Amino acid sequence: MSRPASPPPSDRRQELAEQATDHVLAHGLIGLSLRPLARAIGTSDRMLLYHFADKGDLVATVLRLANDRSVDGLAALPRSSGPSAAVHDLWAALSSSPLLGYVRVYVEASALGLLGEEPYAGVVAESNRSWYAALAAHLRESGVPDHLADRATGLVDACVLGLLLDLPLGERDAGHRERRTAVVADLAATVAALSEAPSGD
Repeated sequence: MSRPASPPPSDRRQELAEQATDHVLAHGLIGLSLRPLARAIGTSDRMLLYHFADKGDLVATVLRLANDRSVDGLAALPRSSGPSAAVHDLWAALSSSPLLGYVRVYVEASALGLLGEEPYAGVVAESNRSWYAALAAHLRESGVPDHLADRATGLVDACVLGLLLDLPLGERDAGHRERRTAVVADLAATVAALSEAPSGD
């Protein structure tokens, strides 16, 4: 019986990228090194370097793949019943798996890219554009007028990211959770009010 043919290099690269992305989503990006990563996904560091130019190429590929998954997840959300509901629905989705895992990897990459370190800075800038577009699309589909979508998206993006950064700090603090719920409600009310503003305001 003949052995099945090995997948072409491009397919194997994609397979390794998917496995590496799963690993990073489970274990984080900080402190990632090739040898432990290779061991964890059942290959060798030499094989990783055969399919990826260097660690930077692998990390950039993982970050782009994680972002693609997150954008696909956001695009798959059902249209909300209105602007206020859209904020609550987005918060529910982004503060739970799997989207929360993507956000945490994004935050780690952003921290590493703050001082311009590559590939983090460049890939985060790319990710911001596609994520922002997907977020704006959801808000538009949920009733935010086109002429206000950019303002609403900026507000939601900044506020939700801040809440997500704060999320681990308040997981065991009931008062903290109540304040966070109130902030989400205030954000939802603000986006709903903004959506009712006439064109030109």
